Amino acid sequence: MTECVAIIDYGSGNLRSVEKAVMRAIADNGLDCRVSVTSSPETVLSASRIILPGVGAFADCMRGVRRIDGLDAALAEVVWRKGRPFLGICVGMQLLADEGLEHGRCAGLGWIPGDVVRIETGQARLKVPHMGWNELTLARPHPVLAHLGPGAAAHAYFVHSYRFRASDPRDPIATTEHGETICAAIGRDNIIGTQFHPEKSQALGLMLLANFIRWRP
Repeated sequence: MTECVAIIDYGSGNLRSVEKAVMRAIADNGLDCRVSVTSSPETVLSASRIILPGVGAFADCMRGVRRIDGLDAALAEVVWRKGRPFLGICVGMQLLADEGLEHGRCAGLGWIPGDVVRIETGQARLKVPHMGWNELTLARPHPVLAHLGPGAAAHAYFVHSYRFRASDPRDPIATTEHGETICAAIGRDNIIGTQFHPEKSQALGLMLLANFIRWRP
């Protein structure tokens, strides 16, 4: 049976770019999968795997999810209770935390313990937001990060001013450096998130998206 990847439309996110990148990853790898950009809780409940993009402020994005009647409950049911694969991108990853501290405190989904705090580089030459290509350092193996390549091949594209501060040091699966160590990817059970944008990370991003579609946690 053809699987369905649901890309969540909650009013925040680089939806068209994410959709195009996922469709490219499917086509390039001959995967039997279709893509649905949706805000429908019913579509989310029937999806095989979920992608939650995010651009903007933590609180605005969290309000966007909760503004759609039944969406946060559908996400909790399909991801948290049924264990279907989930990928959060940028703020979509940050929303996994217990809370975000951007412009005050805002509760997140609470799926991976931690909070989201402002980047403090401690160096005038390193600007915030952290924007551009940075090298990934893998903290531990993960199927979705497999075959991304060392050195120059393992660079990804970042745009963010806040970072995920995980409570459990086992949850970060990749880091990068920008004046301090930043969680570049986080994972627990069927849930993975990337602070970087796979849809803007060229070959590395397409490989990651293909890995996610193949992933059977």
